[in-house]
Amino acid sequence: MSSRTNISCLQEAKRVAIFGGTHGNEMSGITLVNMWIQNSAEIERNGLVVKPFISNPRAVEKCTRYIDTDLNRAFTPENLSAPDVEGLPYEVQRAKEINRMFGPKGSSDAYDAIFDLHNTTSNMGSTLILESSTDLFNLQMVHYIKKAMVPHTCSVLLNEHPQLKYSTTRSVAKHPIGLEVGPQPQGVLRSNVFESMRTILKHALDFIELFNSGVEFPPCTVDVFRVQERMDYPRDTNGNITAMVHPHLQDCDWEPLNRGDPMFLTFDGRTVLYEGANTVYPTFINEAAYYEKQQAFMTTCREILAAYAIRKACK
Repeated sequence: MSSRTNISCLQEAKRVAIFGGTHGNEMSGITLVNMWIQNSAEIERNGLVVKPFISNPRAVEKCTRYIDTDLNRAFTPENLSAPDVEGLPYEVQRAKEINRMFGPKGSSDAYDAIFDLHNTTSNMGSTLILESSTDLFNLQMVHYIKKAMVPHTCSVLLNEHPQLKYSTTRSVAKHPIGLEVGPQPQGVLRSNVFESMRTILKHALDFIELFNSGVEFPPCTVDVFRVQERMDYPRDTNGNITAMVHPHLQDCDWEPLNRGDPMFLTFDGRTVLYEGANTVYPTFINEAAYYEKQQAFMTTCREILAAYAIRKACK
């Protein structure tokens, strides 16, 4: 903390990576990263090393989410410390390689920031994903991005729940940022989704360049949706799904779900109501990739986070 009240002096961000293809069928990030690998002019910034990177090339080649296991859940201490032996799942091998290249995770040698680019089949629009409510650099960055995106909206999902947080590809960095843009079917490119993701990355890199140049960012607040619970589909005793997302909930990401509102519609036409005590804000509604994870949607609550002013630390 600076000697000036409530101003945090943070280390310059010198190395940034942009990951596409953590999931090999999410086409916007894959296409952007491959484009930037061929010509990086668009992402170059003064005094900043920016590395575009395809994180799961085998899955990208097959246009599938993963080969053996979800790479975006593979960055656990157990996986990263596992011996290099034959028979390791491909994504565990890849996690270890990425950790060596961009980490080690939790160390001073790790990359300063990683932007991990994802698409969702849910109607989430543009969503930035934070893993910490106390990372002042990221809070100031998403505040900058949200302002720059006006009149378009950019939601912020805070994935800080101790039981629901998972070991993401981007967690190798000191400042991890996830980006979900949708709706977009798996294996498909949509121009509006592509351009939204491209624009957000431009603003993010602009912020880092400004911070590194010595610009001081004043105190700010950020409206976030904090992860609360993962809601599964109704199932029978054999584990088979017996209902669909109700049409009144479908495509209503970020809209309030109140007690007594329709939640699921069973195959025989019965409506299942939401029975929670408090209003929640669902997201990842009917995400195609989450059927295997037994998740119909995720509930969140709204919070306002406050961030101190920040500036680059003096050497």
